[in-house]
Amino acid sequence: MVTYVHQQKNWPEFKWDHQSLEASLAKVRHNQGRLIGRMEGMGFRFKEEAIFRTLAEDVLKTSEIEGEILDPEQVRSSLAKRLGIKIAGLKQVDRAVDGIVEMTLDATKNFDKPLTAQRLFGWHAALFPTGWSGMSEIKVGAWRDDRSGPMQVVSGPIGRERIHYEAPEAARLKKEMTAFLKWFESDSNVDPVIRAGIAHLWFVTIHPFEDGNGRIARAITDMMLARSEQIPDRFYSMSTQIRQERNAYYDMLEQAQKSNMNITPWLGWFLACLDRAIDGAESNLALVLRKARFWESLAKITINERQRLILNRMLDGFEGKLTSSKWAKLAKCSQDSALRDISDLVERGILVKDSSGGRSTSYSISNQVF
Repeated sequence: MVTYVHQQKNWPEFKWDHQSLEASLAKVRHNQGRLIGRMEGMGFRFKEEAIFRTLAEDVLKTSEIEGEILDPEQVRSSLAKRLGIKIAGLKQVDRAVDGIVEMTLDATKNFDKPLTAQRLFGWHAALFPTGWSGMSEIKVGAWRDDRSGPMQVVSGPIGRERIHYEAPEAARLKKEMTAFLKWFESDSNVDPVIRAGIAHLWFVTIHPFEDGNGRIARAITDMMLARSEQIPDRFYSMSTQIRQERNAYYDMLEQAQKSNMNITPWLGWFLACLDRAIDGAESNLALVLRKARFWESLAKITINERQRLILNRMLDGFEGKLTSSKWAKLAKCSQDSALRDISDLVERGILVKDSSGGRSTSYSISNQVF
């Protein structure tokens, strides 16, 4: 019979090898400071753009890890509304999308406020505003119970399921979460980055809710990382990196949950993943700087609102080819207006016709603009 870490006599007295993690922690701390320094030097408008991109990606990827695909435009619209950022083409937003955006912002913007059971209940209720998770009605805004049997993480077809993990029984949850929250808010000489890794593992091990534990665990992690930096602004996304390493993420969690109280391997992986997330933020910064150079080069040129909307969409990573019919659909204008907008930009050397041919002429932003 498998013994899980929460069944150990000395649970939750985690231990780890400080010396073996020292170099990795120092590297992460150095890269955190370097990235924050670069972002702070960008100026308000471009820093705001970088934060917006990071948060949008974080919301999308933390859901994607759990197999839930959100509408990117709804996420952007919800974030823009809450951050007071003006973007064109705001969409009607589903309540569940608003909920995960609200949780993400609360965890990071209010990182210095205490994490309490009531705050976690609010996050959980925001994630499941209808009281349903897919086709299943769940207990929302409260710790789970055992009415459907033990809380298990399972994979595989019915009849050949593989149990990866079994969480503590519901009767233990109040005591377990009281201990976790007390530790989370306690003074400690342990580096907050290490504490972020411990908090993540500890919370998902308790698994206090019927659903949404992974997303809430990653919000808690972001909250502690914000405390490590003492700023509410997010310039990198841990969830984006975890999504890229999803299999390793689940493997490391399972390994830690079936081991003794020594969590050095988990913390080593966590620090390495975090460092890769910070490195990944460089590509986000490059996109922001590219967009900044583009609009600076057009500062003295008159661009109408439809043209500005579509050009920004292209700079943000336009999917597929831009045709006049797609322009008309995105800009909500007639085909004639779309053709006039495109022809104007081609004449001024801002757009160029693609050479690929095909049934419809497509266009790209000219490299000469940058």
